[in-house]
Amino acid sequence: MTLWTAQEAAEVTGGKATGDWSVNGVSIDTRTLQPGDLFVALKAARDGHDFVAQALQKGAGAALVSRVPEGVAQDAPLLIVDDVQAGLEALGKAARARSGAKVVGVTGSVGKTSTKEMLATILETQGKTHASVASYNNHWGVPLTLARMPRDTEFAVIEIGMNHPGEIAPLARQARPHVALVTTVAAVHLEAFESVAGIAHEKAAIFEGLTEGGAAIVNADIDHADILRDCAADAKTVEFGRNAADYVLTDVSQSANAVRAQAQVAGRTVAFDVQSAGTHFAMNALGALAACVEMGVDLDQAIAGLAHWSPVTGRGVRESLPLAGGGQIELLDDSYNANPTSMEAALDVLAASHGARRIAFLGDMKELGAQEHAMHAAMADVPAMARVDQVHCIGPLMQALHRTLPDAKRGLWFETSDEMAAHLPEMIRDGDVVLAKGSLSMALARIVDGLRKMGHERALEP
Repeated sequence: MTLWTAQEAAEVTGGKATGDWSVNGVSIDTRTLQPGDLFVALKAARDGHDFVAQALQKGAGAALVSRVPEGVAQDAPLLIVDDVQAGLEALGKAARARSGAKVVGVTGSVGKTSTKEMLATILETQGKTHASVASYNNHWGVPLTLARMPRDTEFAVIEIGMNHPGEIAPLARQARPHVALVTTVAAVHLEAFESVAGIAHEKAAIFEGLTEGGAAIVNADIDHADILRDCAADAKTVEFGRNAADYVLTDVSQSANAVRAQAQVAGRTVAFDVQSAGTHFAMNALGALAACVEMGVDLDQAIAGLAHWSPVTGRGVRESLPLAGGGQIELLDDSYNANPTSMEAALDVLAASHGARRIAFLGDMKELGAQEHAMHAAMADVPAMARVDQVHCIGPLMQALHRTLPDAKRGLWFETSDEMAAHLPEMIRDGDVVLAKGSLSMALARIVDGLRKMGHERALEP
């Protein structure tokens, strides 16, 4: 299906199209570009104009540029605009305006990507659904997601994130959601905010983009829920949580690989399953169910759809891995990102696991501001740590935790994941349950890969 024609794209961006082309996708990366995509030459670490010729050679239907790049013919299929970022935003706004889809926007300090995936999984059972890819939630990720939205989309799930004040409101106004969900507010990005209350105000800015008559989904359990309620005063407000007025979480039980939860909704008791360990997933799921009902989905159908969700790589995936010398370990791959709230939740999952030993590989948590060392050291005192047998620390900030841990629990410390990964064979044995978690820049995925390779030799044996 055609996503954009040259005439349409030129009209909505105010640009000039060369040639009579059409595209069926939008890409910002030549590595993942598909034939027929519109390549958007954004300026990031490198200028996207340097890759336009390559994109066209790979079959791009056209390129969105601010000039004709060197090595590209004057009659190549291009859309020339004054500013590429503004052009992408114009495409996104136009795609949103022409769509009849019901749109839900998701933000939060923790859990927004998992909740976005839950929403997409549920809504896919109800109609054609379009959702953000990975964590495309910033100033280019949101308009890119919108610009990619097919004309016949029935439901859209847009993830919205931030690093600094003032970022969420303009993105929310681009998305114009019918329903907006804030998963939680926590001490994340504190180097850019004076307090968690400031983060709450920024997260609540998602409600500024709500369509008329839209619904705000609020986590009633967080310390700054009152800020969210105040900022959603002009919208219908729906609360979820143990202390909520609408969707009340009453019970959560955890097994090795799943969570069973109960809630009170509109005077009835409902039960739902989440196919991942971690009681925090039950709360995210309850918020997702509330959002889906506000999107017009029957609650029982939403619960049935939720049962098909499972976490994506690096966000709580649990798997059994063979060891080359025999036996196996359980891996909890939560390596994509970390902050104090999500770190404590991951340690809770590890503590509830059954194995010979519970081992944690923990990397630095970034963007915590002036109290970053104290926040790392404080992880030694979270209740779950009492049931963790050994903690290996990675990064300069995690030295604070390493020094604070009791001798019996203190493992190795290295500055990088690569250095730690080299010692994995001597640290892991049959029956261990192993957690890997840290901020993305700490590359805890190297630990995950190293653990998987420990069994690779055995897997290749005839």
